[in-house]
Amino acid sequence: MAARFLRKISGVAVVGGALGLGWCVGASDIGKSGVLADLMPVKVFAATLQGSVLKTEVQDDIPLPAPNAPRIAQIMRFGFPSLANVRSLDDFVVGYDTRNRVPYWVCEHLTKESIAKNPNVERAKCDFHEDASIHPYFRSENSDYKGSGFDRGHMAAAGNHRLTQEICHQTFLLSNMAPQVGRGFNRDKWNDLEQYCRKKVFDSANVYVCTGPLFIPKREEDGKLYVRYQVLGQNHVAVPTHFFKVMVTETNAGELELESFLLPNVAIDDATPLSTFYVPTEVIERASGLLMFNKINRSKFAKINGQKVGWF
Repeated sequence: MAARFLRKISGVAVVGGALGLGWCVGASDIGKSGVLADLMPVKVFAATLQGSVLKTEVQDDIPLPAPNAPRIAQIMRFGFPSLANVRSLDDFVVGYDTRNRVPYWVCEHLTKESIAKNPNVERAKCDFHEDASIHPYFRSENSDYKGSGFDRGHMAAAGNHRLTQEICHQTFLLSNMAPQVGRGFNRDKWNDLEQYCRKKVFDSANVYVCTGPLFIPKREEDGKLYVRYQVLGQNHVAVPTHFFKVMVTETNAGELELESFLLPNVAIDDATPLSTFYVPTEVIERASGLLMFNKINRSKFAKINGQKVGWF
C-alpha cells in the first residue's frame, strides 16, 4: 500500500516534467494522462485538534472566531496543514521542517488592515535573522545563503504584515525563508503571486493563504524517478524544486473560493500568466503530505481555480 502511494506521488512529477524546464503539473496534462483519477481521494476528511485528540471531520459551517480570540485561532480558522513543529508568530503561523531547515508550511490571514500602507512600518529597517526559538542544530543562518546564488525567499511576505514594525520584522526570521532563484522567480513571478493575493483582499472579507516548499521527483535518463536538490552552507539548507501557495477567499457575500498554485523554483518568463500554475489542491496535498484548509467541505466552494463550481 505504501509503495503504491509513493508511485502515485511520483506521477505528479512525471506529468510536471513533461512541460519542460521543471514546469509544475497542469490540470489539463493530468486529465490527459489519467493521473488525476489516481490522485483524487474518494473523500477528503478534515483533521481538527479537539483537546489532545486529533479528530477527522468536515464542517459545513465554520463561523468567524470572536474578535478577541487569540490570533492563531483567527489565522488557522480552517484547520492546520499539519501539527509538526508549529510556531505561532504575532501575525502568521509556521510549521517548521527541522531536517531541511525550511518551513513545511506558513499560514496567513490577510485583511485590509494587515496589508494597508503604514507610515510607521519600513521594510528597510528589517534584517534577516535567525529564529532563536529553534534548536541550534536545526536553524538556518545567513551564512548558509551567502554566496549561494539563491535569495532568502519569504513564505509569509513582508508586504502582507504591516500592522507594526515588529510584525514586519518577524517575517524576516530565517524560519520563514526558503532558498529561491532570484531573478525571474523570487523578485518577479513569485512576487507577482504575492501581489495577487494582496489584491484579493480589497474585494473580499478575508483571505487565508498557506505557502510552502516542495521536493518533487523527476524522471531521469535511466527511466527512474529521483528527488534531487542542492543544499546550502554548513547547515545544509535544502533548495526546494517547487513552491506552492493555496488561498481561500471569503467574499463579501460570504462565499468561499479556492485557488492552488504550484510553481517551479526556476526563472520564469515574465509573460507567463499566473493561471498557468493552477493545479488541483489534491496534487499539492499528496506531494507535500499536508492537508489544506481541511475543515472546509470542498462542496462549499463557489469557485475553484477561477472556475465556478456546481450550480452557482
